Amino acid sequence: MERGIFLYGKEHLTVGKALAICAGEIAGDLSAETRAKVVKSQQTVEEIVAKGKAVYGINTGFGPLCTTLISEEKTRLLQENILKSHSVGVGESVPDDISKLMLILKMNSLAQGYSGIAETTLDRIKWHIDNDIIPVVPSQGSVGASGDLAPLSHLFLPLIGLGEVMENGKKYDTLSVLQKHGLAPLELGPKEGLALINGTQFILAYAVKVVDRLHNCLDHADLIGAMMVEALLGSSKPFRPELHELRPFRGNQHVAARMTALLSDSEVMTSHANCSRVQDPYSLRCIPQVHGASRNAWLHLKELVEIELNSVTDNPVILDADLTISGGNFHGQPLAMALDYACLAASEIGNISDRRIYLSLEGTVDNVPKLLMKETGINSGFMIPQYTTAALASENKGLCFPASADSIPTSLGQEDHVSMGSIGGRKAYRVIENVEKILGIELLCAAQALDFHRPLKSSKIIGEMHSLVRKQVTHATVDRVFALDIEKTINIVKEGALLSVVRQEENYSTLKTNHHELFEVY
Repeated sequence: MERGIFLYGKEHLTVGKALAICAGEIAGDLSAETRAKVVKSQQTVEEIVAKGKAVYGINTGFGPLCTTLISEEKTRLLQENILKSHSVGVGESVPDDISKLMLILKMNSLAQGYSGIAETTLDRIKWHIDNDIIPVVPSQGSVGASGDLAPLSHLFLPLIGLGEVMENGKKYDTLSVLQKHGLAPLELGPKEGLALINGTQFILAYAVKVVDRLHNCLDHADLIGAMMVEALLGSSKPFRPELHELRPFRGNQHVAARMTALLSDSEVMTSHANCSRVQDPYSLRCIPQVHGASRNAWLHLKELVEIELNSVTDNPVILDADLTISGGNFHGQPLAMALDYACLAASEIGNISDRRIYLSLEGTVDNVPKLLMKETGINSGFMIPQYTTAALASENKGLCFPASADSIPTSLGQEDHVSMGSIGGRKAYRVIENVEKILGIELLCAAQALDFHRPLKSSKIIGEMHSLVRKQVTHATVDRVFALDIEKTINIVKEGALLSVVRQEENYSTLKTNHHELFEVY
């Protein structure tokens, strides 16, 4: 089956398309029109150099050295030196898919023809993407302004034959890989080094992954939350549309409609229709308000990310030979603040999930025994998995301090306000990893609790989800090494396995809401 084609710098890039290129499901390419724009922009830079007029980053030093004029014969050396001198990253390397996304996102920005990059340089970046020869990039060192200087410098060291790359899961010295493929290091032209390392692609790559993985968490939180509502004999009334029309936040309405659909035609729900309970605890009753608020935060990030995916974020911007603008499009603040918001939104999904787990252990619901096991005393039941979720939720709270609230001046004061968005991106990613674990444990507990209502049938979708879990994890009647079960249910969440049930045609149509398309990743 032939892959689709995405044209860098010409077509509209979305989170879904960026991830598809990264996964090799779509091939990225450059149109003849884009190539012509790129060549014209490079020629404009050459004209500026020939005129000898000082233009930042083309024939001057960088940062506080912006008034130091560089001779024409040394402008190329300047670009190589900037890659070397700015490659100061430390810490563990970022995941390969983050590094590859950085290449893709930088490619799309440079291809718009405002950066003075050479066509041959874009072709070499494309070669790295197409052949999955991915630069090794340290995770720490960016302050999220003047571009993600350190990580982007490491990302593009391979262009000049330096640094390391990953090929087929193994790390190699770049020069040896280039030689194996019959390629030589590039010689960068004026401004190219600066164009490569100025930009928000480190922050943006993490933001793309946050949009994707938080979306998966939000979907699973609704599904698992509905399973827990059913298992704990909660009421479906708080999900009625009449209530949410009176406070019409889109995220709230979307979640409430999904909860109603998930719980419809359930024998378990019908069995307690006339019970004496007046209202449920907030962790059940307020699922639309809490999950919905996190969805609204997710939507805010997605909208900003999509703008950034199609923006020019290096500096200076080359409009023509007479107009170059040294501005601040590289500043990460627009994404930094949204990533901090998304980090909090993810953490709250973990917080309320932990509360539902705790609730399921109390033994106050008909048929559902304390600690989710009939014979306790000699057995601790599901007491201790909640310790794990409490630890994870607490760790997340510590990670929620907004990175964008901090700024430490750099570059001898020339760069006197920075976004720290790179730190915010990494923190949000880590919080989401913890939330996936919390949701996996909630899924384990919800499935266990639901078993005690049999032979009553669940709603169709919840029944199918429960069956999927039971194919991997059996009901527990005595203590066992629950870590093995937890690993399986966490993988169900991480891999989006429950969504395979939802995406069956009949189920999918049932769960589509008025705001469905708004809250999807495309």
